[in-house]
Amino acid sequence: MVNIWLDDERDPNDPLIQELFGAELGMIWVKTTHAAINWLKSKTVAWISLDHDLGTTTTGYDVAKWIEERAYSGELPRLTWTVHSANVAGARAIRVALRNADRYWSRHEQENRLQ
Repeated sequence: MVNIWLDDERDPNDPLIQELFGAELGMIWVKTTHAAINWLKSKTVAWISLDHDLGTTTTGYDVAKWIEERAYSGELPRLTWTVHSANVAGARAIRVALRNADRYWSRHEQENRLQ
């Protein structure tokens, strides 16, 4: 299992970034939504930390929505997530989507226990 750090600028292996933003040594640093989603498709992601602004037209929110949709459908196994974005509104939107994903995962887990 791998831990993913989505951010176009901040290196998760930088000790200052680890201290200020909660990154951990050895996280896989991806800089685009495409790269993050490719890792998520591999179903080997244990933890993902998302930045909102990525210097392109796509954002960390796009990844969060992708996760939310796959959690709803049961296509993506539960993962742990954090948000390290300095964009307050963007971080809020990411958290809403990922809290929804948590609810969907919990619902699926409960349904599986009942079967």
